[in-house]
Amino acid sequence: MPKTQPLAAPAEIMPGLPYTEAHTSAVGILFALSFCHLLNDAIQALIPAIYPLLKESFKLNFTQIGLITFTFQMVGSVLQPVVGFYTDKHPRPFSLVFGMGVTWCGLILLAVAPAYPVVLLAAACVGLGSAVFHPESSRMARMASGGRHGFAQSLFQVGGNAGTALGPLLAAGIIVPQGQRHILWFSALAFAGMIILSKVGRWYQKRLATAHRGTYSTDHRETVTRRKLALSVGVLLLLMFSKFFYLASMSSYYTFYLMHRFGVSVQQSQLYLFLFLGAGAIGTLVGGPLGDRIGRKQVIWLSILGVAPFALALPHVGLLGTAVLSVFIALIMASAFPAILVYATELLPGKVGLIAGLFFGLAFGLAGIGSAVLGKLADATSIEFVMSACAYLPLIGLLTWFLPDLRKHRAQ
Repeated sequence: MPKTQPLAAPAEIMPGLPYTEAHTSAVGILFALSFCHLLNDAIQALIPAIYPLLKESFKLNFTQIGLITFTFQMVGSVLQPVVGFYTDKHPRPFSLVFGMGVTWCGLILLAVAPAYPVVLLAAACVGLGSAVFHPESSRMARMASGGRHGFAQSLFQVGGNAGTALGPLLAAGIIVPQGQRHILWFSALAFAGMIILSKVGRWYQKRLATAHRGTYSTDHRETVTRRKLALSVGVLLLLMFSKFFYLASMSSYYTFYLMHRFGVSVQQSQLYLFLFLGAGAIGTLVGGPLGDRIGRKQVIWLSILGVAPFALALPHVGLLGTAVLSVFIALIMASAFPAILVYATELLPGKVGLIAGLFFGLAFGLAGIGSAVLGKLADATSIEFVMSACAYLPLIGLLTWFLPDLRKHRAQ
């Protein structure tokens, strides 16, 4: 009786399907993952979107508001690399269903929370769900990419950005006017995600079962020297710091800035936040394919440093100017993350889950730390001071000069 070959670990499987397959069932998988990313991040976005409601209901200060973000972001940031490292070696096709189920529990807790500690527990559940979702779904997107890794990562991430943009809009239309318990309506989104992800899990399970018949990736070769690798990772971490600290100032405190400086209502401020986050979704969709075409480093240059003039001008203009500049900032800056993530997987080939978990986790952690630090700073100074200080963060994009151009290294 012939021996059967063992299943390949996900990191060993050819990361892209053949071109024809990528344009049939694999494209369906990409859209399914993107849609579930939308659901996951829309649920996440409900939390900061209802901060004004929670602040009034539980008599919270800005430090306590920042701690809510810190809780769900830090739970996600700490666990995502762990999940990614584990699933690189031990694939779990239905782990995404479990992650969405944990998020569902967090929604129910948030809807019925009678006190501030329960709100923190609910936020932790949402963070845990996202920690499970992002690394494995990012790997599945790469597997279904047909070799167009930037396109696949952008399509996957644009779902998350669209969900982040929709969250405040849904909160403004349903939760803010009706009250905290109406968060329960959004449990249907999590349940729908569980159903879709169970089908995606079956596709992934079949891919794993037939992996031994496929071609193995040659991406495990080293792309740069160890010294350049360490320098490049350090630069990427600093660029992530720049991007997500700035985004923390906008996603958590932009509504308060608009209400305090221009006197807009809570619901109006949510609409302005929706414009900012919606523009970010468009920028994300553009960033990955643009990186496939012109190179990841070039996109990173544009997306981080290119924001600086707009960010520096934003604290000094009126309401209309603020809205217009925030759209340009979101469009340009959002294109960075797909390019950074694919660039990192090319620097460290064969570790898709670990890289996805590390960088998504880092995004969560930096946003959480940034929200808490900036909340404390806002209590000590003012929201206007926070927005002015954060305007200088995009200048860190100058460090992109130290990143090697991986296209040249492949050509050598």
